[in-house]
Amino acid sequence: MKELVFVGLGLHDEKGISLQGLEETKTADYAFIELYTSILPHFSTKRFEAMVNKQVRVVSRRELEEENGAIILNATEKGKTVFLIPGDPFIATTHVALRIEAEKRGVKSRIVHGASVISAIIGLSGLHNYKFGKTVTIPFPENSSETPYNVVAQNKKLGLHTLCLLDLKVDENRFLSINEALTLLLEIEQKRKEGIVTPGTVVVGVARAGSNAPTLKAGFVKELLKHDFGDPPQSLIFLGDLHFMETEALTALAEAPENLRKLAK
Repeated sequence: MKELVFVGLGLHDEKGISLQGLEETKTADYAFIELYTSILPHFSTKRFEAMVNKQVRVVSRRELEEENGAIILNATEKGKTVFLIPGDPFIATTHVALRIEAEKRGVKSRIVHGASVISAIIGLSGLHNYKFGKTVTIPFPENSSETPYNVVAQNKKLGLHTLCLLDLKVDENRFLSINEALTLLLEIEQKRKEGIVTPGTVVVGVARAGSNAPTLKAGFVKELLKHDFGDPPQSLIFLGDLHFMETEALTALAEAPENLRKLAK
């Protein structure tokens, strides 16, 4: 049967895959994996192959984007093929083109969802999911953009929180840290002077959501600039209007300043 199954790997190591995803991989004729769209801090391809009793082919960004995933699509012509992807397959990745091409070729496609970094970060923070606005990625300095600043500003006007994902290049072992991201936004603030990101703005820093040892810290920008969040992946949350339960959560879970309670509505 021509079939392509997209399987989410979760957030931290090889144990993050669902039981269904594990079964789909074990019964596949061919298995592929990409490890460049997100960091799985403790994932081991060798341990994973032992779990599924199958060789798993690691595919590169070039093979997926420049060659349009031909290596995977060709495999589907021979049998059931599984494509393993960090997180939840289509939440923060760009593999939808591969699924569309598979359908055009008459290849049935399915998704086995995994834990998403977006829901994990929000859940870890104690903030209300329905109060988040548009999510944005803060890029590396060489690709500097004012878009993140604009998105934070737009969400704030609506009273909404902003989740900022931080740029990474796994193949180069590079990741943008919370400290660097805040510095970039402060530089934009100096130019724009709109009071969106100032040293006195309260933000939430999150590192390694989904792991056994995540870091969650709420505080003023000037404080978080000095805080060591440790290893990646890292993210930022800019706060909108706060419900009193959200202020309680941030105080209890993220060491938020006591005066944050005064901002509750």
